[in-house]
Amino acid sequence: MESRFEVELTLEEVTDLPGESYVLIDTRDEASFEYDTMPGAVHVPELMEKAKSHALDKAWEDKKLVLFCMRGFESRDMAETLREYGYLAYSLHDGFAGFIRSNLEREDRSEAIEKSLRSRHFHETLFSPFARAVRDYALVNEGDRIAVCISGGKDSMLMAKLFQELERCRKVNFSLKFLVMDPGYNELNRLVIEKNARQMGIPITIFESTIFDTVDNLGSRACYTCARMRRGYLYKEAQSLGCNKIALGHHFDDVIETILMGMLWGGQFQTMMPKLHAEHWEGMELIRPMYYVRESDIRAWRDSQGLHFIQCACHFTDTCSSCRDDGVPVSKRMETKLLIRKLRETNPAVESNIFHASECVNLATVLGYRQDGEKHSFLQDYDGPQGRNA
Repeated sequence: MESRFEVELTLEEVTDLPGESYVLIDTRDEASFEYDTMPGAVHVPELMEKAKSHALDKAWEDKKLVLFCMRGFESRDMAETLREYGYLAYSLHDGFAGFIRSNLEREDRSEAIEKSLRSRHFHETLFSPFARAVRDYALVNEGDRIAVCISGGKDSMLMAKLFQELERCRKVNFSLKFLVMDPGYNELNRLVIEKNARQMGIPITIFESTIFDTVDNLGSRACYTCARMRRGYLYKEAQSLGCNKIALGHHFDDVIETILMGMLWGGQFQTMMPKLHAEHWEGMELIRPMYYVRESDIRAWRDSQGLHFIQCACHFTDTCSSCRDDGVPVSKRMETKLLIRKLRETNPAVESNIFHASECVNLATVLGYRQDGEKHSFLQDYDGPQGRNA
């Protein structure tokens, strides 16, 4: 098959290349690469600067460099520039989006996916911590009607399957509604969600909103506003369907990163709670049953099943790299993630320690705290019966 441009290769052409003859390079930002990429792809920080000064791996000089971005536009320009630097560079036609699309035309895989979750390894790393969080925090109770909110990403899709497993072996009676809000996805992202759900055996209910259009001109406030609006739409739709709870797919790593981000950039110590009463929706509650599940284990399961999901897919970049469904810019979360990774090199228990610290706050050893909107200082009880001696 001929490529549209001399500098482009189609996915079929790349697949036909001998494995040792090329290097597959993901040119998207680090957050997108960390979330999901093509098998065997590498990410090279400051790729163009290194190429200009010929500081790339020497072993690559005689290989084809196959670059890909989300849709193949930026990577084509980069490939042309790399050729000017003397490299045999190509761009993957249609980019990562084309790769994702090629993976959608597959049969129903729900039986194999459910079997994987019942295997010893993934039962221990995924279902057990999921069920333990449900038990420890009383997230599912008799008669609950739970709207499992699916954004289309790996976390919420896995959460849906784990809820199906919990329903299969449940000890209390509850019902599930698998709810997807389309805030203005492009055609590909909508298709990815629908086909992944079909392959995984998740009977989703989709409703429309115009959130992306609404926040389009809000600049730096867009991510936060988008997240708040999504939450409100989900509560409203869930309540209209007779549900009393919405379930979100935030996992253990999200919890740890949120604690650190609050301390380092927000000047406050607060946690991402496992459940919350809805402030403006009477009788509604938010639960996070993935609270104990590690992101590395989610990725391991996803990759073992050959699955690929969308991340954020917002209007602004169309690359799934600008924000998350909690409104936190990915740049700050990625910076925090890398900090934790660095700390883990010398202290493997760093994440567990941060989590346990949030469970064991001693009010007698802090300068102050807030309760019901009121600020309290250690000086209030310093000379009273609650005071502590050195």
